[in-house]
Amino acid sequence: MRPATLTDRRDADRQPTHDRGDLVVLGVEAALLLAAVAVGAVLNHRGVGLHADAAPLYATWQPHVGWGTPVAVLVALAVLGPGTRWARTARWGPLLAAGWLSATAWTLALALVDGWSAGFTRRLTEQAEYLHEVPRVTDVPRMLAGFADRILDFQPDSWSTHTAGHPPGALLVFVGLDRIGLGGGTAAALACVLVGATVTVSVPAVLRALGAADAARTVLPFLVLLPGAVWVGASADGLFTGVVAAGLALLVVRGPAVALAGGLLLGCALYLSYGFVLVGPLALAALALRPAGRARALLAAAVGVGTVAVAFTLAGFAWWEGYDRVVQRYYQGWAADRPYAYWIWANLAALLLSAGPVLGPAVRRALLAARAGRRGSTASPADRSGATAVRADRWGAAASRADRWDATADGARAGRWRWSLPADRVRTLGPTVALPAAAVLAVVAADLSGMSKAEVERIWLPFVVWALVATAHLPAPHRRWWLAGQAATALAVNHLLFTVS
Repeated sequence: MRPATLTDRRDADRQPTHDRGDLVVLGVEAALLLAAVAVGAVLNHRGVGLHADAAPLYATWQPHVGWGTPVAVLVALAVLGPGTRWARTARWGPLLAAGWLSATAWTLALALVDGWSAGFTRRLTEQAEYLHEVPRVTDVPRMLAGFADRILDFQPDSWSTHTAGHPPGALLVFVGLDRIGLGGGTAAALACVLVGATVTVSVPAVLRALGAADAARTVLPFLVLLPGAVWVGASADGLFTGVVAAGLALLVVRGPAVALAGGLLLGCALYLSYGFVLVGPLALAALALRPAGRARALLAAAVGVGTVAVAFTLAGFAWWEGYDRVVQRYYQGWAADRPYAYWIWANLAALLLSAGPVLGPAVRRALLAARAGRRGSTASPADRSGATAVRADRWGAAASRADRWDATADGARAGRWRWSLPADRVRTLGPTVALPAAAVLAVVAADLSGMSKAEVERIWLPFVVWALVATAHLPAPHRRWWLAGQAATALAVNHLLFTVS
């Protein structure tokens, strides 16, 4: 059968103008957010240790405007107006370049609502941040060998909060910038923004490589006006988001040599954040969706990840030892006070403010597409191939190729279709269902783990950008309204609150 992404254009045109299901989901989102704000306010008033003045966000209530305000509004209007129209027909190179530049402008404008100093240059220079530790790193091999010994708190040489909470790769990024003459808060913040904005290149590149070019054009504006850009500029999680997205893109855009580079980049990501072990489902889904060379790409990626892991281990840092001590450090601090019973659901409200109100309806649409695709799997191979021959391809020239994905090599030679293998099922779903599903799975696992109590609006950004791939399933007449809601969410958060990285 065809993947769920390859929806008939005529079916899309027949979708109802008003879908009550989307409105119901939007209402649920609003109720969740209001409940999280109200309960958070009550708990803060009673002195419960949420350690988040504007729960469910790690922020403080501080309505304000700044000279970034008009710039952010202008960027939003440009994307909502000519930007979305141009994205439908523009050539790929100029489109991706414009997407990256627009995302950079959007992120910088939001940061500068808080001012040049408070909103940008000093964000990464606080005591809890990585830059606080950079001057103390005079010998990188010694730092790596003794890194785990300094994770636990209440020691004379304990690492600062963010440095202790991550593997040493995160600190090494900023040490490296300093060593090449790009030290200080301004360069670090700019690096986070510039790398974070590359998701507008990586995510569409993945979709196009997987035969969903039209979907990539649809998703791109939602990545540009990402509400989570409030935290991309400027926090290290913005940089992490760009690294993960680039690594996933390299897994699928070319052959094994490029997949090896993707594995190396994803291996490095594992040493930026312990939580990126949850990128595994996304990586496997992306590899399963490749039209060809899946086994070789998987092997190459595994070699890349393993190479990075071996290098860090030989340098003296054992990932598993670091994680064990991070769990202890986590509960030496605010996590011991923050109630799991609140954050396990309030985290989802914070996620909505980072991903935007479109998240729920988009995921709902993706689930409906998956269900429709599953019903279609009962048709015979001959029926499916015949239907594909006359079906308009909504996502570009990939319908027949996508149908071929559903058969393994052995099954194709034997004239049989095999549906039992997980990889076959992933290819049946297609990229605009499988990738958001993997991202949602990662978020659920992180939420249940108890290691993500608060601050997920930035911590989960690497998964948010892939969850938003589901926006490809929104009806065309509704997309601009949803996009306007995304921009309004970011502007409201940034002007009502002073967020903390």
